[in-house]
Amino acid sequence: MYYNSILPEVIRIADEASEKVLHIYQSDFKVSYKEDQSPITAADTASHEIIVKGLRNLTRDIPILSEEGAEIPWEERKHWRRFWLIDPIDGTKDFTQRTGEFTLNIAMIEDGEPVMGVVTAPALKEAFWGIKGEGASMRDRTGRIHRIRVVEPRETLRVVASKNHLNEETRTFIDSLGDHETVQAGSSLKFCRIAEGHADIYPRMGPTSEWDTAAAHAILLAAGGNVQTPQGEPLKYGKEDVLNPHFIAAGSWYF
Repeated sequence: MYYNSILPEVIRIADEASEKVLHIYQSDFKVSYKEDQSPITAADTASHEIIVKGLRNLTRDIPILSEEGAEIPWEERKHWRRFWLIDPIDGTKDFTQRTGEFTLNIAMIEDGEPVMGVVTAPALKEAFWGIKGEGASMRDRTGRIHRIRVVEPRETLRVVASKNHLNEETRTFIDSLGDHETVQAGSSLKFCRIAEGHADIYPRMGPTSEWDTAAAHAILLAAGGNVQTPQGEPLKYGKEDVLNPHFIAAGSWYF
């Protein structure tokens, strides 16, 4: 499949969902809680419906796995060589706390690898996208589109960390890096800040799910970065257990 031929339509679908999400974000929305006590709002559901409908119209033969529709059994999923992996809203806590640091994420997975990704940050009016081997781009809040690429770190490492999920193990890893400064970012924007050259490394020694990382992982790969486990294994997708192992995202200088 030539992903560059469908990328503009995937961006359009993400923008349509983003517009709806932003409308809800700016309203007096209610917060509910799922069985695992993670928050959910009408924006999660609306984004899921718009993205799934758009992708089904675009590629009828490619299955879709979404955080808000994740009950597809492994017996079916294990036969998927290629599939869409979406997180209708990553960073629901950022959404409910109105920090603006939440994203919509659409990834194409092929043979366990994220080969195309689109990430939008509706409240920040930013969007990022990339295709493996073809580079990555971002659209800034003025609407201008730039090519983006990871950069070599300066003397002081810029470490991007989660505001909501910074545990002791991650803190210990960060301290081992030596001289550094912390760049705060929510949701999948942590990968995007590395991809655009505004940060150098993002260690995550805590739980995430495949849909949390896939789209931004694809963008970082396209921008010349990488994501691996602490043991040096690539982060893979389409597993029976959708939880990710611990990982480190960075430019190629680290690996």
